[in-house]
Amino acid sequence: MALGKLPDQDADEEGNESIFAEINITPLTDVFLVLVIIFMVSALAVQVEARQEKKKTAQAQEQSEVEKRSGLKVNLPSGQAQEIDTKGQSLVLTVPLQGDVDVGGKRIPDAELDNLFRAAFARDKNTQVVLKADKGVQHGRVVNLMERAKQAGLTRLAIGTSG
Repeated sequence: MALGKLPDQDADEEGNESIFAEINITPLTDVFLVLVIIFMVSALAVQVEARQEKKKTAQAQEQSEVEKRSGLKVNLPSGQAQEIDTKGQSLVLTVPLQGDVDVGGKRIPDAELDNLFRAAFARDKNTQVVLKADKGVQHGRVVNLMERAKQAGLTRLAIGTSG
């Protein structure tokens, strides 16, 4: 705040001198603008984080719905997960402890799997076969499915794990 005499004015009629006060609001404006910028940047960061969290919950919900529709509860073995090519066609086989293999929510008898592999190869030669086998399933059964897929021409094989 600045105090002083009014410029180019003579004394009042009574002989008193007048005083004026001036407030410089430039620094205050600068502070407010910096605060606005900080709030804008933090709001964008919160929105991005909320979108990522929403995407994760949607994926988890979709996975649980697939499990509910298929009626199979499969305990996948744990292991170091690597990402597979999500752009290409995938044939996901769920192998329960006992019973027929599940493909896309439908139970497929063992005898029809070879036809399924051939049809998938005919649609796309780069189809990935993802085997999600319960950890109690015999190793030979999983290897048998892998060999049958290879014989049909499907060479891109992956094993599904939990984590």
